[in-house]
Amino acid sequence: MRASPSTARVINDRLALRLLQDEGPLTAAQLKLLTGLSRPTVSDLFERLAASGLIEVVGETGARRRGPNARLYGIAAGRAQLAALDVRTESVAVLVSDLVGRVLAEASVPIGGDTGTGPAVEQAVTLVERAAKEAGADRLHTVGIGVPGLIDPASGELRTSSGLPAWHRRLVAALQERLPTARVSVENETNLAALAERGEGAARDRDTFVLLWLGHGTGAAVVLDGKLRRGASGGTGEIGFLPVPGTSGLPSATDCEGGFHSLAGAAAIIGLAGEYGIDAGAGEEADGAAAGAAVVREALRAASDAGASTASAAAAEGFLDALAERVALGAASVVAVLDPGCVVLGGEVGQAGGPELAGRVARRLRTMTPLPTEVRPSVLGGGAVLCGALLTAREAAQETLFAAPLQT
Repeated sequence: MRASPSTARVINDRLALRLLQDEGPLTAAQLKLLTGLSRPTVSDLFERLAASGLIEVVGETGARRRGPNARLYGIAAGRAQLAALDVRTESVAVLVSDLVGRVLAEASVPIGGDTGTGPAVEQAVTLVERAAKEAGADRLHTVGIGVPGLIDPASGELRTSSGLPAWHRRLVAALQERLPTARVSVENETNLAALAERGEGAARDRDTFVLLWLGHGTGAAVVLDGKLRRGASGGTGEIGFLPVPGTSGLPSATDCEGGFHSLAGAAAIIGLAGEYGIDAGAGEEADGAAAGAAVVREALRAASDAGASTASAAAAEGFLDALAERVALGAASVVAVLDPGCVVLGGEVGQAGGPELAGRVARRLRTMTPLPTEVRPSVLGGGAVLCGALLTAREAAQETLFAAPLQT
């Protein structure tokens, strides 16, 4: 059965919008080539979408050739403003962007562990409002939030956890109350990091991979056949609770001490570095992701410094090998169950380790599993959470905006 003219227009409009999302600005000739549509159909399509405020002329091509230039059409960036949040245990970072992801404002605020729930929520919400005002956004269309902890797959809400501050759960409701016209969604931070690495980072060419998060804590995100897998209770990737050799005990249902976290969390990495005499001046941030990344970078520097003493270089090599051994323990467990073919070392520590740490982990992994597995360093590091939150907010906003005016 042939589609009616109105149905065909909807199909063509959505196809064009999807191509503009994926490919960026296009000329009429380029869209004709990509879709196989006739020139009159493409011309009508562009006119219709421009009249609805969904696309706009964003430039011209052919400035160096003779004859008239071809107009470039792109998504109307100012149609909506979005916000992305990275909510950590003791801080919040936010960015505000337009509909195509161009960052308009960024801000962050530390939130001390002794801050009460109400004041902590108010600090975070005020930060978002201030960033939106700086960006010139009268109202936000969509807000994407990345948090540590489990997200209930049925309700989409952050589950109660004894290891997280109470203000994390309150924040989502407070944002929805203060931003009543915005669509607010929340996702596990490591899952967002994986989406970011797949969209703009180290896994752009992979439909199946695992992101191993190495930062303040540890975690994993699983992408299989292009889909993020969350598990029955939202707990896929809680690798910090994984029992591994080399710890002083076993993790419990309420405490990941004794699990993989005890070997590869930032505090454990800093402690390991201390055993080898490596000090990057962690100071008061000795349990922070930035401090963990700093000792890894210091070890890499000492190992490659031609002017370093033999003892210093040997200590750095020993630390890096020992760290790779620890990371490989967690990676091997994931590989044995999922066979992802690729593991991305994410988070601040994964990015700091770069190709050198990834190569050491890969070599150790080859001795622990028969399954061929590529190990790659993160491209985005700790910034992957904000990037992933923005990507999901953009996708949700564009789906909403593009669908509403195009109903048959």
